[in-house]
Amino acid sequence: MAPSGLLVTGASFAAFRGLHWGLQLLTTPGSAAQDRWKWRNICVSLVHSLLTGVGALLGLSLYPQMAADPIHGHPPWALVLVAISVGYFLADGADMLWNQTLGQAWELLCHHLVVVSCLSTAILSGHYVGFSVVSLLLELNSTCLHLRKLLLLSRQAPSLAFSVTSWATLATLALFRLVPLGWMSLWLIQQHHQVPIALVILGGTGLVTVGATSITLGVRILVSDVLRSRPRPPIPEHKETKGIRTCCDGEPVTRDDSTLSLKD
Repeated sequence: MAPSGLLVTGASFAAFRGLHWGLQLLTTPGSAAQDRWKWRNICVSLVHSLLTGVGALLGLSLYPQMAADPIHGHPPWALVLVAISVGYFLADGADMLWNQTLGQAWELLCHHLVVVSCLSTAILSGHYVGFSVVSLLLELNSTCLHLRKLLLLSRQAPSLAFSVTSWATLATLALFRLVPLGWMSLWLIQQHHQVPIALVILGGTGLVTVGATSITLGVRILVSDVLRSRPRPPIPEHKETKGIRTCCDGEPVTRDDSTLSLKD
């Protein structure tokens, strides 16, 4: 299992790095021209989320044995899906180190380190692949998160597309992020006697980290996209409203308070 898994991981790393370099040849939307690197980085992340999130959902639908026996029950292609995800997180970490300072990237780098450590257990041992595939359901929510961020970068907020994406983000956060995290936490607690203590600690750390970050992110999006976007009575004596300022050419500029980025 390990040699083939490592080979797929390496190929995935090269493919995602190549995709990022390839996007440099395409034109970045004018509204996002000031942050071309972030636009390309999120586009690559969107491809990964679509690929692994949809793959995990279809895989669990076609092979529910992976959820029934998360340690041993999995088809060969499931390991490939996990290895692809590990290759992406390694490529994304390298991309951040190349284009950002350590102070800017340390939070996401720590997140990536925890995720890679957990998923690599499945690749190296050939076990816990089903458990890892369940964790990839979180990428369905990440797809919405990345779309939301791209809309923000392209100055499409507020808009109907942004509103729909925000609500989809909150819905998938509950269904495909918090529910799988809760299931994995419950399984780990109930089956801790079957799992080496080191893996219990590693898995528990990962679940707590991602869970806390997910809840924080959901609250921030709820506040910034839903609660603060409700219409309020006009205040005649003020030319600016809370959260919106006017730039020199008269264009409204919305403030995005949900700055926490989550890639998992």
